[in-house]
Amino acid sequence: MSKIINEYKSIGIVRECESAENPGGLEKRVALIPSDVGRLTAYGIEVFVEHGAGKGVNFSDQDYIDNGAIMQGADEIYLNKELIVKFKGPSAESIKQMTPGCTLMCMAHLHSFPERKEKLNQQKINVVAMEGIIESPKVIDDSELLGQLAMQVALSSASQHCPIEQLDIFIIGYDKQLAKALQFAARQSPNSLSVLSSHIDIEKINQINENTLFFYNSPMLVADTQLREKIRLAGGQYFDIAHFIESSGSAGIAAYHDTHQQEEFGGRRIQCLNEAGRAAAKYGLALLKENKPQLDIRQAKIVVLGYGNVASGAMQELKSNEIHSFAVLGAAQTKNTRIEAWLQDADLIINGAELAKELRGKQYLVTNEHLKTTIRDGSVLIDIVGGSKTNPSAIEAVKTCTFLSAPHFVQDGITIAALFGWPMMGMMRESNLAYSQQITDVLIGQDQLIQGIDNLTAGVKPALVVGPY
Repeated sequence: MSKIINEYKSIGIVRECESAENPGGLEKRVALIPSDVGRLTAYGIEVFVEHGAGKGVNFSDQDYIDNGAIMQGADEIYLNKELIVKFKGPSAESIKQMTPGCTLMCMAHLHSFPERKEKLNQQKINVVAMEGIIESPKVIDDSELLGQLAMQVALSSASQHCPIEQLDIFIIGYDKQLAKALQFAARQSPNSLSVLSSHIDIEKINQINENTLFFYNSPMLVADTQLREKIRLAGGQYFDIAHFIESSGSAGIAAYHDTHQQEEFGGRRIQCLNEAGRAAAKYGLALLKENKPQLDIRQAKIVVLGYGNVASGAMQELKSNEIHSFAVLGAAQTKNTRIEAWLQDADLIINGAELAKELRGKQYLVTNEHLKTTIRDGSVLIDIVGGSKTNPSAIEAVKTCTFLSAPHFVQDGITIAALFGWPMMGMMRESNLAYSQQITDVLIGQDQLIQGIDNLTAGVKPALVVGPY
């Protein structure tokens, strides 16, 4: 690969250190792995890496040297670098070491740490917040889109029998297509929305009638070839996404693109929301096993608040653990006192929902009163979203995120965890590989952040949270 003229000619990759969101310095991941450093050096960029930066995820200094990096100590790594890349936000001490006018790329989270923004401004450090870089244009996966289109057809048919707000929807199984179908269904505010294991015995579902819709992908079902007949005899409705794809999938995709203009912005470019959700659910199940050792975890009563990407990751983990069923709550189910009916017999509650900014700290989805009077002792509450004093969580008890040094706490008999950096809890290496590739793609891929803050693309501009200097 031929060299190019870069705005940022020198990059420092620093070892994670103790900071506000990393007490004890327990973060083991590194912003860029050796092979991605190799992509940068091949691009004509001088890359400096702090000694031991990759040790926590089993990358040696020699691995970085073999990919063209120059190794430096902690007293050198921040000095005279045009661009500094690290994973979590910087410590107050490391900000002082940075050269004024340089650019820092990290998970800044300045809403949660406003004092950090003040220090960065004082030092005249430009900051590109990884969490603020977004797709531009929005990327649409047609295979996942089929799930949305299929659910749209299913609900159109079901609404001929009853209003959607009175409809109880059961999604059997879970994959990316079904996740997209679930998200579309949740936005239509049905009466209830649940996910069932593909091993489920349909005869154990209570109150099947014309107000119930079973949505499934027949190739995913384990053994029940009589599913349709059982649902029909019980008076319920059903929809097979596999049949829809075979008969109408290609035409549906074509029609969608003909009638929908491509959106300018999409989701986050640098994220491991799915991994965060999976890690959070995995930890929640582990805590539940400790709290209720006599409980068959597969039959635990589980409630998931929200249905976005992070909540979807939690659902994927629940599916992989063969949980028989779990409820998914959207805005309709969390209004007023409706949520209490879901909380009162739940063994595990997983929050993947955020409140609007103007409501944070004023309203809560799960209140302290719920902990005292509604949720049973020994139950587990996992907050994937988390919060801080300046950016409160939808869970009232979560005043600030928990950390690896103390991942959970107990309040009124309920075990609560709201870890800052959920992928570190069981998804550390997977998330590290994903983050590193995403960061490198932003630097030298379509976004070309390597060309400097004077040349930011539309998707990166919102991420410049301090500067330009």
